[in-house]
Amino acid sequence: MIIIKSLDSIALDIATHIKTVVPNHPSSISVLKYGIAVVINTVSIIFLTIGISFFTGKVQETVMAMISFSLLRQVVGGIHLKSSAVCIVASTSLLTALSFANFNYNWIVVTSILSILLVLFYAPSRVEGRTRIPKRYFLLLKFIGVVLVAFNLWMAFPVVAASFFAQSLTLIEGGVKNEKK
Repeated sequence: MIIIKSLDSIALDIATHIKTVVPNHPSSISVLKYGIAVVINTVSIIFLTIGISFFTGKVQETVMAMISFSLLRQVVGGIHLKSSAVCIVASTSLLTALSFANFNYNWIVVTSILSILLVLFYAPSRVEGRTRIPKRYFLLLKFIGVVLVAFNLWMAFPVVAASFFAQSLTLIEGGVKNEKK
């Protein structure tokens, strides 16, 4: 909880400073705080994960995992963790673990097919209200996601297949949904 408050308070301090220096800035403090928090979160994940990769000797694999995971995530969405600190720890741990993926082509095919099916059934997931892309293009996002995953069947990178599979699992929405009346 201390880290969460620290990240939020840092983002708030920066946003407040921006509003003080540029009082006519069109964004509110809360909008600025949110954007700054996203940047802090992303930069933290990148630096921590790459820093760990120097110790594991998996720098190239880690970069491949980060790029492939985030690229598919930008296209098809996925789960969002409620806490910045939990997101940083979970993402850094997952990306570090994915850098160790080392399986044969048969497993690349299996995980890729499963990823394609998950993208077909669930993508885009949790993107409404988080993107400026109109809903009429959501089918295109699904198609782009399938093409990205299928492309690795040709490239055959185990780390990329594992990253795509992990990301596609985050598309699954669980729990009871509230229906609008």
